Amino acid sequence: MQEENFIVREPLLNTQERVLGYELSWHAGASRKLGAADANQLVRFVSQQINQTGGVSLLGEHMLFLAVTPALVRSGALAGLPGKGTVLALRQDDLAEEGVIAELGPLRAKGYNLSLREANLAVINKTLLPLFTYIETSVAAADFAMQMEAYHSLELMAPIRMIVRDVSNWGQYEQCAAQGLYAFVGKIHLTRRQGERSRELNPAQAIILQLMDMVRRGDDIRHLENILKRDAALSYKLLRYINSAGFSLGCEIQSLRHAVTLLGYSPLYRWLALLLTTSTTTGYPPVLMQAAVIRARFAELLGHGLLPKSEAENLFVAGLFSLLDRLLGIPMEDVLEKIPLSDTVSQALLSREGIYGPFLALAEACELGSANVESMATSLCISAHQVNQAQVSALSWTQNLAL
Repeated sequence: MQEENFIVREPLLNTQERVLGYELSWHAGASRKLGAADANQLVRFVSQQINQTGGVSLLGEHMLFLAVTPALVRSGALAGLPGKGTVLALRQDDLAEEGVIAELGPLRAKGYNLSLREANLAVINKTLLPLFTYIETSVAAADFAMQMEAYHSLELMAPIRMIVRDVSNWGQYEQCAAQGLYAFVGKIHLTRRQGERSRELNPAQAIILQLMDMVRRGDDIRHLENILKRDAALSYKLLRYINSAGFSLGCEIQSLRHAVTLLGYSPLYRWLALLLTTSTTTGYPPVLMQAAVIRARFAELLGHGLLPKSEAENLFVAGLFSLLDRLLGIPMEDVLEKIPLSDTVSQALLSREGIYGPFLALAEACELGSANVESMATSLCISAHQVNQAQVSALSWTQNLAL
């Protein structure tokens, strides 16, 4: 059965706003209990994507969280998922079902990590805790403070981490971070936080902007090389991106001249856009930079087959720059004053209109879990399966860039 729903991804953050992993779930999961059919459907889809990548984890060193049911655990259907990097989440109530606990030990032996969802540490059988790597509780729970107290008392008994769910604002995240907890943050990383200050482009980004302008004009490659030589770290990072597995070139690019000779100026503009967004070590939330790159690739993949190749590459740039207002802490209109872009890309960034706007809006809606995702995809003649495949592929592709 082909999936008819849309995947939602939710990042898991550590205390430094770095992404540790993602949970994948169906869009409808927020409004109803996960059923066996839903869980089977998602596991089957993810397994298919993994098989296409040679049976390795989709997310590299990041963790992949999937909610499972007792029936799914007993069925053996999880065999299509690699143990390394996969975290299977069960509800505490699921442990009461016959045969479930007996299956957990073998799952751990195969390398899977287990997470206990909707945990109540006051009543749980403490002898079961060594089976779990994570326990999950809601920051909105009435007994959250009590659960925290119980968790801290357990830290000396078992090497287990607490993950906080339902984090709906930056204040709640900062409360969790102050206590050393991991947190699923929904979509708050896409929102501005109170008191956020604007940031200036750093010197490296100024060089990249100059290069982007030169590429747009088609300047001689020798002039571009002379500019890039001003910053050896930028040269290294640019070549690392170009040679990453995400671009699948089949040979190693040795220089900027080699890259342009082999592939042309258009891909170089795309790589420079990627470098502009990620060329900083301080000031930008790491989760936001990663979200920008995933959105860029996601939007580009949505356009494959529907737009010419050059137009799909412009979708990458539009997706990447669609979060620059958040990264810089300034309105998008001010961003576009700093970074000259084509009218069609600017139109997509300002109003989600024009040739690129609907694709960018669809990628954004999937991140937000919008109720309009289905109608937006239908208007572009893109199926749920194609959207889900593009999103998972974008996640996997981003890991290969080693951001």
